Amino acid sequence: MHLLPNETSSRWWTLARLPLLALVVSVLLPYYWMAIGAFKTVPELVQQPPTFIVERPTLQNFHDRGYTPAEPRDGHWAGILQHTEDQSGFLRFYLNSLGVTLFVTAVSLLAASLVAFVLVKRPFPGSRLLFNLLLASMMVPWEVTIIPNFITVTDLGWISTYQALLVPGLAKAFVVFYFRQIMLSLSNDLIDAATMDGAGTLRIWWSIVLPITRPSLAAIGIPVAIAEWNNFLWPLLVVNESSHMTLPLMLGKLAGNLTFDPQSAGVLMAGSLLVSLPAIVAFLAFQRQFIDGLTAGASKG
Repeated sequence: MHLLPNETSSRWWTLARLPLLALVVSVLLPYYWMAIGAFKTVPELVQQPPTFIVERPTLQNFHDRGYTPAEPRDGHWAGILQHTEDQSGFLRFYLNSLGVTLFVTAVSLLAASLVAFVLVKRPFPGSRLLFNLLLASMMVPWEVTIIPNFITVTDLGWISTYQALLVPGLAKAFVVFYFRQIMLSLSNDLIDAATMDGAGTLRIWWSIVLPITRPSLAAIGIPVAIAEWNNFLWPLLVVNESSHMTLPLMLGKLAGNLTFDPQSAGVLMAGSLLVSLPAIVAFLAFQRQFIDGLTAGASKG
């Protein structure tokens, strides 16, 4: 029996989707395991063989009503919302991460957009050289800059301050390069018309360029924000006080307790689930703008 051409094509497309399906499963499976682990009891979480459903759901890993710091009892422990580090609780760590992420993302994107606009639409002597140096800096691994940045922050007296968490992350060469490519696609007629009407460079950038490039802001803003939200190494170096600790540092300390406190496994799962929610919500909220920004240049040419 011979297959019709349409049936053959459909079968090949089905086979071609299998690697994609395997990739999706490999990406989502760890997150699913984390999500169900947040609602499992410790015996259920560590049992062998593992179960991929929650048999006895519990909120104890988030908040344990039976836990009292003054009188520890068997079977009760501090949930993630009750976890403290030198009098600083989970909410403080959450606000620290949220503030750092929002500030660095917003300021770095605005600064990169303005720099790219000036390089493309308001070139000046030496601007081409500066852009080439910027491209060259992208070839340097970011690990190489950790020691110079740490020495600079130390000399400025910024260790264990918000300045150390905010300022070094504002300069992002790749974001400037990304916005430069966007600026090249903008019509010069629109810029020239605004200039003839008396608008200055900042006014044109703020009132005309930024609204036009809004999808591009979302497209690059999501990965920048996620990178800042998950940043672990730099805060680990410059934060010595719990009052400035971010969520990745707090989760890292919890993970270090697993060797002598198996009960913290469920708490760590609950914390990881709560930490992942803002990134998911941000992507879902700006999904359309994110896709529009990625496909903005697909129709040119």
